[in-house]
Amino acid sequence: MGENGEASFAPVAHWPRHDLGDSPCQLLVTSPDHRIRIGWFGDDWDIWKITASPESIGAPRWTASFNHLVAPEIVAGLTAALARDYAESDTHEDDARFLERPSMYWRDALQPLLDAGWRRGVGELGVVEIIAPDEQAGAMLDRRFIGKDEDAVTFWSGPPGWGTRAEAVFTAGTPSHLIAATAAAMTITAPVVRERHMLNEGLKNLVTITPVTPRAPRPHAAPTPLDVRRTAVTEAVNRAARAPRSAADLRVMAAHSRTTGTVQNRPYTPVPTAAAAAAAAPPMSAPPVRHPR
Repeated sequence: MGENGEASFAPVAHWPRHDLGDSPCQLLVTSPDHRIRIGWFGDDWDIWKITASPESIGAPRWTASFNHLVAPEIVAGLTAALARDYAESDTHEDDARFLERPSMYWRDALQPLLDAGWRRGVGELGVVEIIAPDEQAGAMLDRRFIGKDEDAVTFWSGPPGWGTRAEAVFTAGTPSHLIAATAAAMTITAPVVRERHMLNEGLKNLVTITPVTPRAPRPHAAPTPLDVRRTAVTEAVNRAARAPRSAADLRVMAAHSRTTGTVQNRPYTPVPTAAAAAAAAPPMSAPPVRHPR
């Protein structure tokens, strides 16, 4: 992932940003009315914590947490959905989509995974598990009787372990369409740019690495024959005008004079500038020269 997870904040780049310095939450991005909060905890296990509340100051209705191994592009799936919901909401009403109750049907939250070819696993009663074709990622939805603030949906990828398993967790009150937006982001197979040191050694056998080479500069358009002739004539004329020392220079000047309609039959003599003439002339107030007797 990037050093600051900036891709995750791209969908809400127009929202207010609050730099909190060295506090545990180093960056806080909020909706204009502060009902949606996206916190960046750069030095913690759960780097992103996202909440939504009915009021700008109040307990959150739901919470989503993403650990330090989740790709920022997956978090962006959720933040993009939140940006759309907020744009369509009324700040004076409590019916915004980002606050609606989750669906009673588990497919409304996990259908994007099934559409991408993931399969349903065998879990405990009341628990729905979806597994990726390569079995290196999955989702678990707990439909047992739990409180709205308890963890209900977990996305994971990678082998178990602190440095290898990415996890995203949603509490039971999270709207199903927001979970589905995150699930859809997990199915995207487009390549992403990463620096080599960001990839755990234990995961290199699970990914395809393609080196990225800098783009070569676009070559300039080749000059036409007419451009070449014009350049040659211009350079020759300038060279002769500076100091005509050879017969070739004189021929160039003569040819140039003929093209401009002024034929010169005498050698070319540079015309002094006004400043040079003034410098060469004696001062008007200079006294006459006296010769000794």
